[in-house]
Amino acid sequence: MINPTEQVPDDSEENYSKYAEVLRSQMARGIIGGNHECPYFPCHHPDQDCTFCYCPLYPCEDTALGEFVTSGRTGGKVWSCQKCMWMHRGDVASSLMVIMPEVGPRGLDRQTRSRLKRDLEARHRKRAKAIMVLGATSGAGKSLLVAALCRAFRERGLRVAPFKSQNMSLNSMVTADGEEIARIQDLQARAAGTRPRGDLNPILLKPKGGVTSQVIVEGRPYKDLTVQEYYSDFVPNEAPAIIARNLDRLMRMNDVVVIEGAGSPAEINLRGRDVANMYVAKLAKADCLLAVNIDWGGAFAYAIGTLMLLDEEERKLFKGVLINNMCPGGGSLGESLELVKATTGVPVLAVLPHVPSLYLPVEDSMDLDQRPGGAGSTIVAVIRLPMISNFTDFDALSLEEGVSVIYANAPEELETADAIILPGTKNSVQDLLWLRESGVASAILAKAGKVPVLGICGGYQMLGRRISDVHGLEGEGPKEMDGLGLIDAVTHFDSYDKRTVQVSGSLAIGGGEVRGYEIHMGRTEGSEEPLFMLDPDGRAEGSWNREGNVMGTYLHGAFDLPAFRRLFLSMVEHRHEAESAGMDHEAKIDSSLDRLAALVEEHLDLDALLRGDPDGP
Repeated sequence: MINPTEQVPDDSEENYSKYAEVLRSQMARGIIGGNHECPYFPCHHPDQDCTFCYCPLYPCEDTALGEFVTSGRTGGKVWSCQKCMWMHRGDVASSLMVIMPEVGPRGLDRQTRSRLKRDLEARHRKRAKAIMVLGATSGAGKSLLVAALCRAFRERGLRVAPFKSQNMSLNSMVTADGEEIARIQDLQARAAGTRPRGDLNPILLKPKGGVTSQVIVEGRPYKDLTVQEYYSDFVPNEAPAIIARNLDRLMRMNDVVVIEGAGSPAEINLRGRDVANMYVAKLAKADCLLAVNIDWGGAFAYAIGTLMLLDEEERKLFKGVLINNMCPGGGSLGESLELVKATTGVPVLAVLPHVPSLYLPVEDSMDLDQRPGGAGSTIVAVIRLPMISNFTDFDALSLEEGVSVIYANAPEELETADAIILPGTKNSVQDLLWLRESGVASAILAKAGKVPVLGICGGYQMLGRRISDVHGLEGEGPKEMDGLGLIDAVTHFDSYDKRTVQVSGSLAIGGGEVRGYEIHMGRTEGSEEPLFMLDPDGRAEGSWNREGNVMGTYLHGAFDLPAFRRLFLSMVEHRHEAESAGMDHEAKIDSSLDRLAALVEEHLDLDALLRGDPDGP
């Protein structure tokens, strides 16, 4: 776009002629989509469509899209489109291309511009409809409800994005832009059909042990903060601006933004400090839904208690309660549903049934005990470290016939294991100390050489000879400590910088496609054979002590494609290669998202929800 701060055209015949010529030339050359060759790209937003560099509707004088500014050339007031994202949405630009008449030498007259704008407004919202799902408790199912709503709205042809202002999770992933977001927001973006990026989850907290967390802002490491520092300084002074700018951008770019809360909106100990629930609901003017997991018991007490703890202004934002996870044969809820509305003024909009056998990642390590780990005679034991992270790395193993995945945190649980995995961790030093103190380290060493052992990310660092953390970047603990010594490698923590990048490549031995992402601090040097060769330059990655059947890698998601699953499982003594399946991890996730969306569509009136009147006419 033409420099929006210095060359904003004024409402003169001379400028209309000038920009009409630019517009006709652009359309004649068939410029569609993002113009990455433009020196100002992206001048509005990263995904912008540049079909109309100069907006044919200029000046629309709609304060929902732009504003009057002082011209740098004349000193007069002119209309600025700098904050407008509407015309740089691909769906809006495509619609305008269809309905726009031929542009004359003096551009489009005011009457034509007004008519075109009315026609576009009938097709595309200038600002998104905000719908927010909050939970009466953690584990209410709000994350998957957001994903289901995103998929359902996407299937209706709407432009959708998820949003969670603040998330605390060690289960994160890396976007194509190298930004780190919670894994569940990546799933929700996938459901919505939008690109995963930092503005979907602008504040991510990654606990490091004790009362300290690493704070990720807009996908990049910001700093380590204690709980006290976070709530006394960061939340009042920095968080509001971070949340507001990212939410505003999404609201301008989409038809619907589906927002997820965190924990409960009625935590009285967080009054005035909660930037993940009602603060965001008010900021977005969102229609709110309260999710309650009936399988936990006490569902109606949770629902009514939560709503009554809110003040009247907050309670009015709630359009309904969703009773979630109802098992078949659970009986009639009868008058209980009416009692919720009679007590709180908020109706129960839907009773959503339990959906069995969903193949979807979970967010919280507390849910690992309920994870379906497959069923079979090949037992893969994943060490359940106190600071375990990225545990969704192992979901794809359950796709393999005859494989059972268990999460072990005691030495005796490794006795029957046919393979052992040391997963990622937010604190390699502290979890290595736990391995030794718990006796799990000794159990791993006793099994090494008899069964395959794999370390991923922090687990890779622990498998080496030594970990050096002279600057204390992993927090309190030894500055130098011996690793398990199963791989000839040394890890150095010498910089706060974090490597966050998506990668692809092949197995170093025998070929076979792999893809995933790296997300780690520290660098590991070793002399073992590499495990992978990564694109685009054939960079060697990971270590493989083939004689001892020990592997280490920084590559999260390596099991998602079948090649590495086959290689790892082929080292299990009693397992045959023919047993290994080539099932598609990504297709299984999409199928589960479709099932969830269909269920929500069946039980919840989405048209009424979009209108803002879920009770109907």
